[in-house]
Amino acid sequence: MTEHHHLPSQLEVSPEAPDRNLALELVRVTEAGAMASGRWVGKGDKNGADGAAVKAMRTLVSTVSMNGIVVIGEGEKDEAPMLYNGERVGDGTGAECDVAVDPVDGTTLTAKGMGNAVSVLAVAERGAMFDPSAVFYMDKLVTGPEAAEFVDITAPPAVNIRRIAKAKGCGVEDVTVVVLDRPRHESLVQEIREAGARIKFIADGDVAGAVMTVREETGVDLLLGVGGTPEGIIAACAIKCLGGTIQGKLWPKDDEERQRALDAGHDLDKVLLTEDLVQGENVFFVATGITDGDLLRGVHYRAERAYTQSLVMRSKSGTIRQIESVHRLSKLRAYSAIDFDRAR
Repeated sequence: MTEHHHLPSQLEVSPEAPDRNLALELVRVTEAGAMASGRWVGKGDKNGADGAAVKAMRTLVSTVSMNGIVVIGEGEKDEAPMLYNGERVGDGTGAECDVAVDPVDGTTLTAKGMGNAVSVLAVAERGAMFDPSAVFYMDKLVTGPEAAEFVDITAPPAVNIRRIAKAKGCGVEDVTVVVLDRPRHESLVQEIREAGARIKFIADGDVAGAVMTVREETGVDLLLGVGGTPEGIIAACAIKCLGGTIQGKLWPKDDEERQRALDAGHDLDKVLLTEDLVQGENVFFVATGITDGDLLRGVHYRAERAYTQSLVMRSKSGTIRQIESVHRLSKLRAYSAIDFDRAR
């Protein structure tokens, strides 16, 4: 008697959750974004760099096996098609997904040839990502797994710094806090200094800044201060994969934005935790370096080749991959609609 094993067809495979192979498809998208914007490094044109990354990523993401909707993107659709909120991405097959994208996290860094610019993409199950309802800024606290249960965004910076030092078995003078270099952080900076901690200022790009806090080799322990809400949600996707915590409070920049937030039903006093910003356990986060930084090496160009370094993570498996890729530009020219050769 012959025993027959029934193999499920593609249609019978549950489409509910993003497939594990998705991570390696997604990294091709951020690699394309990084290589396209990498040609604009130091050219003083942040819109040119961003536009090149968007164009490249839109081309590549259309080939990914998913049925995605951009929930964190370039804002509402305008005259030029970009990766706008509500845009459908992917090839229309497979799982229904929420997609968060920042083609260039650090456009000013790219334009000025400064470190830590990255191209970022995150994917979660449909409905998993927080809707900020046009509140563009958020007060944030991010730290790694060692101190995650001891911090509280409503406590003074000095308290959180002492708690992190205790959790990590070090002195407060050993704690490094990453802060966006903005006038609004003047009093925060003073409090951190008075607490005795060190500060690493970043000019832009607080997705990378947040991820640094949970990557031990970066030497950063804590992120504090007001940054973009979309970047906070993307960072939360990375935190889901790496461990640690992100805590945030919506920070309307004026009365009009405050009223919009209240009209949308937001509680402006509520502390948003990692699980509030992105739900579920099947979250993907990929990032490719554009300029050399603490988190990733940027795109390096040599004769007919481009070299990229990427982080690829999946929360369900807890797997973190660092991928070094060599791209032969002559091969890319032959099959790709993207011109990686120069800035135009």
